[in-house]
Amino acid sequence: MAFRDKDGRRAGGWRRRALPALLGLAVACVLAYALGGIGHPAAAPPAAPPPAVPVAITHVMRQDVPVYLSGLGQVQATNTVTIRSRVDGTLLRIPVAEGQEIKAGTVVAEIDPRPYQAALDQALARRAQDAAQLANAHQDLARYATLAQRDFASRQQLDTQRATVAQLTAGLAGDSAAVEAARINLGFCTIASPIPGRVGLVAVDPGNLVRATDAGGIVTIAQDQPISVLFTLPESDLQPVRAEMKRRPVPVEALSGDAGPVLDRGRLTTPDNTIDPTTGTIRFKASFPNPHDLLWPGQFVTAKLLLRTYRGVLALPLRAVLHGPDGLYVYVVHPDGTAWRQKIAAETVGETAVITHGLTAGQEVVLAGQSRLDDGTRIRAEPLGQADS
Repeated sequence: MAFRDKDGRRAGGWRRRALPALLGLAVACVLAYALGGIGHPAAAPPAAPPPAVPVAITHVMRQDVPVYLSGLGQVQATNTVTIRSRVDGTLLRIPVAEGQEIKAGTVVAEIDPRPYQAALDQALARRAQDAAQLANAHQDLARYATLAQRDFASRQQLDTQRATVAQLTAGLAGDSAAVEAARINLGFCTIASPIPGRVGLVAVDPGNLVRATDAGGIVTIAQDQPISVLFTLPESDLQPVRAEMKRRPVPVEALSGDAGPVLDRGRLTTPDNTIDPTTGTIRFKASFPNPHDLLWPGQFVTAKLLLRTYRGVLALPLRAVLHGPDGLYVYVVHPDGTAWRQKIAAETVGETAVITHGLTAGQEVVLAGQSRLDDGTRIRAEPLGQADS
């Protein structure tokens, strides 16, 4: 049985009539929302800033910067003597050891002296004989002079005796020269080193016959304390070096290799007197005390000459300086952690840049990692090795 309202209409009929209207209203709302969003996209979330670039940082420092000139050099003994015999004879002994350090005057070789001692004795005997004859001739001359005064001897006899005395006097002088020559030859049998130095390898063993005409020597002596280094520099360095030599002793270091340890420290002695026109270089000579025998004749070293020192200048490692179309520049780090280009003027001194314009002491400058930077790039300081990677 259906229920009806007071007007006689069936109950629930109004709901059936309102349902289509409600559905139409909902569709209209959806369409209106959709149409209202056309041309107005939703706001995107803010973009994240780019990551900071890792770089190595250094500081502009005020410091002393030395100016060095370097050249390849070779160690040379200050003096080298080849011991040779000046007389013929048998080499009896070499009283020094190979490699021994000796002083000047040390006996280094002995030749059999007996033939030369005999020659000296013979020369002495001849001189004594002639001296006796001369003494007798002087006595005869005195007697002839007395007799001639009394007319018991002729003038000719007196003149003849005077000539005999003169002849014997000259002969005695020759005898004395022969004695001296024999004594010198005997002295040559004992050979002493004229210089201090180190004994080289023996070339002639004892027992062998040596001659004064032999081309080779018995042994060599090389003076290695002090010792010399000969090295070359471009000819353009000659005048600056000479100017410094007039003002002060110019220090030189001898290094093992290009950047090896310092073997010894010495001073520049002289440039060569001629420039090599083929290479455009000139040789210099430096002297080193060599107290520890770290420098050896024939050894190749790097000679490092201190030309001058810039005092209290602004300096940076050279790798911090870049070359651009407008000249030199660096990346300066600002307080907000960004890097900006800064034009500079600088002079290259080895691996250091001496700043003459554009920077002040204490400024932070990018040392490595510049290839990833531009003006305003945020940076993050890292150790040098990590910034390069």
